[in-house]
Amino acid sequence: MSARRIVAVAALGVCALSLLWAQAGAQTVRVRFETALGPFEVETDPVRAPVTVANFLKYVDGGFYDGGRVHRSARLETQAARPVKIEVIQAGINPSRRGDAFPAIPLERTNATGIPHTDGTISMARSGPDTAVSDFFICIGDQPSLDFGGARNADGQGFAAFGRVVAGMDVVRAIHKAPAEGEILSPPVSITRASRVVPQ
Repeated sequence: MSARRIVAVAALGVCALSLLWAQAGAQTVRVRFETALGPFEVETDPVRAPVTVANFLKYVDGGFYDGGRVHRSARLETQAARPVKIEVIQAGINPSRRGDAFPAIPLERTNATGIPHTDGTISMARSGPDTAVSDFFICIGDQPSLDFGGARNADGQGFAAFGRVVAGMDVVRAIHKAPAEGEILSPPVSITRASRVVPQ
């Protein structure tokens, strides 16, 4: 193959990759949460975590998080009994709508999605694998023990990360520092509204 043809093929490859990246970027969906301590926005990744994002957006679009609450703040000082400590806040839907919740979803593991639990990552809360429903959490600082193979859960399967905070991380940190009894926020921080951000 001539040098000119090699360059042409390489250029086509770069163009194709650029197109794929552009398409992936165009498919991200932002969601804005209005809380009693201020707003924050998350950007979801439906390309790498399609099942988790589709589930999350069903709750957003259905208004389930309106009237919901951020109810948990896991901090180093409140987890003395836990061998593996994490720092996150956890939120859920309006308690009056729990009876309308959708079935649990399959776990999209971080070794498959490539979305690690770094500072600002949004991920689904769960007990066992394939049990995530509507509660989500946001990482305060990097939390590798929540990735696949991490030691936070005995099953080693990790949690389903599906996006990241892109605005209002200061609000997230303020929620993390709000008054709490153990890991339970007291009072919980209310969510007045959650909705998709419409591109301008």
